[in-house]
Amino acid sequence: MGPLAGFRIIEMAGIGPAPFAATLLADMGAEVIRVDRREAADLGLPGREPKFDVLHRGRRSLALDVKAEAGRAVVKQLAAKADALIEGFRPGVMERLGLGPEELLKINPKLVFGRMTGFGQDGPLAQAAGHDINYIALAGALHAIGRKGEGPVPPLNLVGDFGGGGMFLAFGVLCGLLEAQKSGKGQVVDAAMVDGAAYLLAGIYGLYSQGSWADERGVNFVDSGAPWYDVYKTRDGKWLSVGAIEKRFYEELVEKLGLASAGLPKQHDRKGWPILRERFAAAIASKTRDEWERVFEGSDACVAPVLALGEVESHPHNVARATFVRRDGVLQPGPAPRFSRTACEMGPPARGRGADSEAVLRDWGFAPAEIAELTKVGVVGADKSGR
Repeated sequence: MGPLAGFRIIEMAGIGPAPFAATLLADMGAEVIRVDRREAADLGLPGREPKFDVLHRGRRSLALDVKAEAGRAVVKQLAAKADALIEGFRPGVMERLGLGPEELLKINPKLVFGRMTGFGQDGPLAQAAGHDINYIALAGALHAIGRKGEGPVPPLNLVGDFGGGGMFLAFGVLCGLLEAQKSGKGQVVDAAMVDGAAYLLAGIYGLYSQGSWADERGVNFVDSGAPWYDVYKTRDGKWLSVGAIEKRFYEELVEKLGLASAGLPKQHDRKGWPILRERFAAAIASKTRDEWERVFEGSDACVAPVLALGEVESHPHNVARATFVRRDGVLQPGPAPRFSRTACEMGPPARGRGADSEAVLRDWGFAPAEIAELTKVGVVGADKSGR
């Protein structure tokens, strides 16, 4: 059932980091109800079958018109029985709807109110529009990622939306839930992607303050500056990742590459790094990626193949741990982390908007007559397109 079995969480539907946080909580066993808009919103994304919406898996959908007074009343009734609510609107939107934390905490003093934004609930940019790339730019993360002499490289939307956003929102909500069990009081969790992305750089900022990290791309030891921490092309045009930081791992790397007696510069001789890079590149280009996998199998040289998305599910390690699963033909990662006693099970595929409206209301204590009236006046319903 997962370690969060028994917790009830309301998710005000959105895109990106808040749904990711809801997926994490649902994968851990919490009952998460997604409150969708009654009508589809233009989110800048192509339409798709629900099964492909991996970030909506594991929870039911209630389609609700929260602009209507009756719709807002439904959210309040749900909040009265929930442990947490998460939302990803701009600051002030929930308050204008009459569904802000001040209002809902009066109804349920133990409610944990998780708020996901890019810039935070306050500050000069609180109301500004933005996306992952903007948030990590402000945190210093984007500046740090890229090769020497080249521009910054957006690391997909992993650092802002998911690492610095959804992960921190889920963590904050869990902290709030733990504290509420002791105090009997809920509170607001202000999770901002700028804050989270900055936090992910904590170790780098420590090195920078010490003078051990140059404020320049591609010249440091884990940013592709060091030849022993980079990717190299193999003979078949594929790639090998090398991360031999420690001395003993580096020595094993050099030995496996056949360069142990090549009179190479010392590992940390920065003036010799161009020579090391050239020799490593030439050596690795002499074999295919599969051949190198066999060479490095069982070694501590810190070398791994760079797998394409279409290759990950067949790698022996991923197969052994069932890291990836297919459901209805959709490749996706399974729940993580794993627990020895309260094992997690991946929830069912995403549901169409409003597919569970009546069932959710019934299970959360609404009377049949209430559900019928809400459906009749169009406050709740289902998207007939199934999306």
